[in-house]
Amino acid sequence: MVAAVWPHDGAVCFMLQDSNHLLTGGQDKLLRIYDLIKPESDPEQIGGHTSAIKKALWYNDDRQIISASDDKTVRLWDRTSMTEVKTLNFNQSVSSMEYVPDGEALLITYGRTIALYNTASLDLIKSFEAPAPINSASLHPEKECIVAGGDDFKLYKYDYSTGEELESYKGHFGPVHCVRFSPDGELYASGSEDGTLRLWQTAVGKTYGLWKCVLPEELVLESSDVIYNISPEIKA
Repeated sequence: MVAAVWPHDGAVCFMLQDSNHLLTGGQDKLLRIYDLIKPESDPEQIGGHTSAIKKALWYNDDRQIISASDDKTVRLWDRTSMTEVKTLNFNQSVSSMEYVPDGEALLITYGRTIALYNTASLDLIKSFEAPAPINSASLHPEKECIVAGGDDFKLYKYDYSTGEELESYKGHFGPVHCVRFSPDGELYASGSEDGTLRLWQTAVGKTYGLWKCVLPEELVLESSDVIYNISPEIKA
């Protein structure tokens, strides 16, 4: 059963706020806020971007909205006045944003750059470059590391403090479009153009719920002092 239909022009990104409001953005360059209690009412609209909106998030306890667009900007909006508060300008379109309220961090990727911003001031904390264009990145809940994926089919893991690449590995057979840590940081998921969603263990070999690390039979050796490099993909 369909409760309501709201037409949009082209692809749409959306984010639910509690159970009362839905935030959307899309090809028509507008942010819209729908009242789910009154689905028949017209949405509130915010205009200002000059190209398609790629990502829109509720921000700062839902008092603000932050959006990224193909116009190479990230813009912060006041929810009450519906006006623009601040703009960040980039030399390329932003490919992803992750808002981590508890960590007071906004993670933004564009081109090969992975950048962290302070959530209150939107000042740049640090940034570093990946070997290939990055489509998505995610910060570990305890700020232990950042994982990222992009056009070269690989996943990368970086040290949060230094930006040093800790490891990289390939499991997908197409560009990686989305990566996200689980709330407890024990796992992260990656989604790819190859049509698969894969789960990876942050600490390889650690027992976690019903998940266990399974080693290929040829690597199960009698000698316990021989260690091989093993992909951190886990299987049920």
